[in-house]
Amino acid sequence: MSPHTMTLGSLGNSSSSISSTFLLSGISGLEHMHIWISIPLCFMYLVSILGNCTILFIIKTESSLHEPMYLFLSMLALIDLGLSLCTLPTVLGIFWVGVREISHDACFAQLFFIHCLSFLESSVLLSMAFDRFVAICRPLHYASILTNTVIGRIGLVSLGRSIALIFPLPFMLKRFSYCGLPVLSHSYCLHQEVMKLACADIKANSIYGMFVIVSTVGIDSLLILFSYALILCTVLSITSRAERLKTFNTCASHICAVLLFYTPMIGLSVIHRFGKQVPHLVQVVMGFMYLLFPPVMNPIVYSVKTKQIRERVTHAFCNCV
Repeated sequence: MSPHTMTLGSLGNSSSSISSTFLLSGISGLEHMHIWISIPLCFMYLVSILGNCTILFIIKTESSLHEPMYLFLSMLALIDLGLSLCTLPTVLGIFWVGVREISHDACFAQLFFIHCLSFLESSVLLSMAFDRFVAICRPLHYASILTNTVIGRIGLVSLGRSIALIFPLPFMLKRFSYCGLPVLSHSYCLHQEVMKLACADIKANSIYGMFVIVSTVGIDSLLILFSYALILCTVLSITSRAERLKTFNTCASHICAVLLFYTPMIGLSVIHRFGKQVPHLVQVVMGFMYLLFPPVMNPIVYSVKTKQIRERVTHAFCNCV
């Protein structure tokens, strides 16, 4: 969520009427292809929902997986499931039946859940980095440090931080009037998109948005990097090359999840802030990568790279067949 400092107060002086709805966008110029584009989108949503539900089911039913690493993974799967369900109605509404209008209240509710879940995912990825740090750098104290009580508190603090920081945004946007034809660039609502359409000075929203970004994604990403710097030092101190590879391989899934989450988020933020000349198609693709790639790919990555998950997924699939 990269805030813009663009002021649209001048629009308020125009003869345009005050709008009570926003217009979401599909892919400009390819409206005639929307029904075909909806097919891969539906497939991605289906993979995301089934994949994350499978991860949650396996972790819940297998008592041997009731360990810190898998409890954090279940949190990640639950968040990814929520992100998919947040955007599914508006995305498929546009690409299936061409419904573009969304009321202000519905839009503000959607952006609240999208941003809240996104920053909660950042917190969980940081918690998973801490889990890997303790497992590799303090293996003898792993069970005593990451107890179920501690994991529960970490989850509640992460949830509380996300809600507290995102809660003001809908109310900050609700006080604005939106003039003319308020068209959003994506098929869902984002704070940085909606605030640009206000017929008022959005400086306060821009500053607060930057504060939220720095205090969540900024701090979390730095702490993840710091955790892996310590992990790397510990791994390099192991004399056996095979043991080094085996130890570092336990982090592979988490590293993939971090890259899948932060890369499109940073890319979309850069486009919103600096990419005024970037084609609309690039913005749309980056937007879908930001919200669809992590929920789709995380279950696949953990199923492929984590032996315990892979074995249980294979076993469940074979039983169904």
